[in-house]
Amino acid sequence: MTRAFNFSAGPATLPESVLRQAQAEMLDWNGVGASIVEISHRSQDFIAVAAEAEADLRRLVGIPDDYAVLFLSGGATTHQALLALNFAAPGQVVDYVVTGHWGKTAIKQAKPYCTVNIAADGEAGGFHDIPPRDSWKLTPGAAYVHITANETIHGVEFRDTPDVGEVPLFADFSSSIASEPLDVSKYGVIYAGAQKNLGPVGVAVVIIRKDLFERSGQRRADIFDYRSHAARDSMLNTPPTWNWYLAGLVFKWMLAEGGVEEFARRNALKSSLVYDAIDASGGFYRNEVVPEVRSRMNIPFFLPDETLTSRFVAESKAAGLLALKGHKAVGGIRASLYNALPVEGAQALVDFMRDFQQRNG
Repeated sequence: MTRAFNFSAGPATLPESVLRQAQAEMLDWNGVGASIVEISHRSQDFIAVAAEAEADLRRLVGIPDDYAVLFLSGGATTHQALLALNFAAPGQVVDYVVTGHWGKTAIKQAKPYCTVNIAADGEAGGFHDIPPRDSWKLTPGAAYVHITANETIHGVEFRDTPDVGEVPLFADFSSSIASEPLDVSKYGVIYAGAQKNLGPVGVAVVIIRKDLFERSGQRRADIFDYRSHAARDSMLNTPPTWNWYLAGLVFKWMLAEGGVEEFARRNALKSSLVYDAIDASGGFYRNEVVPEVRSRMNIPFFLPDETLTSRFVAESKAAGLLALKGHKAVGGIRASLYNALPVEGAQALVDFMRDFQQRNG
């Protein structure tokens, strides 16, 4: 079987070796006579898997000891609401910097619980840039400042961590976690759905500076309390065990491949290949994001008209290049170049783009 190059924005491509290992272990994991998805999450067997996954993620990302690591169900959108419930008092101001669709979504989840101040918003410019830091209208004493580190749909990425003073910085890293070295200590909370760079859909990673657990937050059920999840090692209720196990295999694969330093190199090469092809096309392909904040993970681009766009999507799929249709919010084409997509995939896309332009330009 020949696997296609999968450019899906999420659920995204996974390493073939990881999928093959999971396939081999499906019926009998580790000689226990059952699949890992069938054994108790409270068994010593699974507890060992969970602990190893956390240790590997800490090593991979460089997570200090004064941060808790949670593996929880729900995607990033769920945790956008839980952040407000856990870390802001009722009606307290929270600052949001909006650089695309998912920043707007994060605000929607927080509004029922907090007073949201939009400190900066790039929508007037079509979300093609990040508002300059000196233009942000931050609130002294805010509960936190929230950013979306990488906007999956609009293709805008923070290339540096913004300084927001003493207020803790919270960040959605769903599309860029573990794609390059990261100074976790500059953040109060980092959260990420796993289904882009870390593993399968169905589990999210939440990295929390432990002193933030001292905040009372708001009245909430125990199941929505991060402190309770941390106290029970993310097993307050039955966790998504298969997803957690599979994410753990991805962590081991990444470490064996050279860790985040190596993936930073690969991701820079992949994105450069695609951006160079766009920029050298004479306008046949257009990326509208300011070059300094172009995403390495998600590259949206546009063709001269919808007829060509539809033809590009159909022909690229036939050529073994999957999921290149742009998000409905913006249209066009989008290539997601997550960690598990090999450099050969980016090169295959570039070769197709050049051939397509020669035939249709």
